[in-house]
Amino acid sequence: MMGGEGRERIQADTASLALRHKPSGLNTSFTSSQLTFPQYIAASSEMIAQARTGASPELLNKIVAGNSPFELHPTEGFARGRDKPYLRGILLVHGLTDSPYFMRHLARFFQDEGFRVMAVLLPGHGTQPGDLLDVCWQDWLKTVTYGVEQLALEVDEIYLGGYSAGGALSVCQSLCDARISGLFLFAPALKVSPKAALANFHKSYSWLWPSAKWLTLHPDKDIYKYESFPKNAAAQMYALTQALLMLNRKMQIPVFAAISQDDETVDSAATVEFMQHAEHVESKLVYYFSDEKKIPRELLNAKTELVNSVIPEKNIISSAHTAIVLPAEDAYYGESGEYRNCLHYRSNNIEKYEACMHGCEAVASGEITRKNLHAYTVRRLMYNPHYATLQNAMRQFISRLPADESAV
Repeated sequence: MMGGEGRERIQADTASLALRHKPSGLNTSFTSSQLTFPQYIAASSEMIAQARTGASPELLNKIVAGNSPFELHPTEGFARGRDKPYLRGILLVHGLTDSPYFMRHLARFFQDEGFRVMAVLLPGHGTQPGDLLDVCWQDWLKTVTYGVEQLALEVDEIYLGGYSAGGALSVCQSLCDARISGLFLFAPALKVSPKAALANFHKSYSWLWPSAKWLTLHPDKDIYKYESFPKNAAAQMYALTQALLMLNRKMQIPVFAAISQDDETVDSAATVEFMQHAEHVESKLVYYFSDEKKIPRELLNAKTELVNSVIPEKNIISSAHTAIVLPAEDAYYGESGEYRNCLHYRSNNIEKYEACMHGCEAVASGEITRKNLHAYTVRRLMYNPHYATLQNAMRQFISRLPADESAV
């Protein structure tokens, strides 16, 4: 029998959790396989609106638009497919705890390059963090497979573009699907900390203390990305990366990748190793570095574009995992955007948290490495100051993709 003190602890623990930390009942698995892509977009938008209660109509419209899957058609003047409307298409896949909003700028780039674009919403995302408590990575992969099937109805050549967890899912799909013509990977999560394997050990006791299901509990003020992070999300990412190890890692198709030397979320060395097995002659890596001495020697070749991520005049000390796919002009995460990422200080240093949030000349922007946090007050960088350079590198990569001489 549990004593009064034990009951009080459980009650206090439960009270620390909000409704958003529980599953909504709407979004823990992929159930849209029978829908057309426009129907899937509409159903997802309705689900997000139903889950995000309490927001004003104007804010809710922004939330739904940014978190929903979407599609874009190429402008006129590009080569058509052989017996389909379009020659090339790309499926964009966002990262863990993120949303399709993070793929919006990339989508417009690919649209301008003549691609038919589709972007999916992974199960557990876009609604509330609690929906990640029961999700499994196989449902994420089912979503990617669905997107490929929908794209295959309209294009001859299918490409995958994935950010972080979306990069790992894109690699997994390509190794199992001969229809994939090439990959675009942005800070792909090909390897995560082995500690993630133990993330779901909490299940033996979290029925008593629900907060034990979570690695972090934050306000979730970011409207396009969860701030709270459940342990199951880490466990599912680890399981996905282990599944990748079981597959043949040699890539015959062209691969474009962009990573940061300082990435604190994923192991960038795993991407360097992966690119050594990308055998296609046109494969390309963009490598953001802050310490020239730590650039791997195997990257000193024509297949790698090295970009110095340190910009002293802007007090930018490095790139970050969160910075690769968004330009400085982004209205929400950009240089003058609404959102500031200071969560790393919120629970342990209120003085630095306030300085980071409200800004001052002494606040640096970059990755939240141990070295950086020791030397500076750091706001985690959410945009890529070299986004135009990234676009140019992708444009050159696309220009060298194998031509389909049968297309008209």
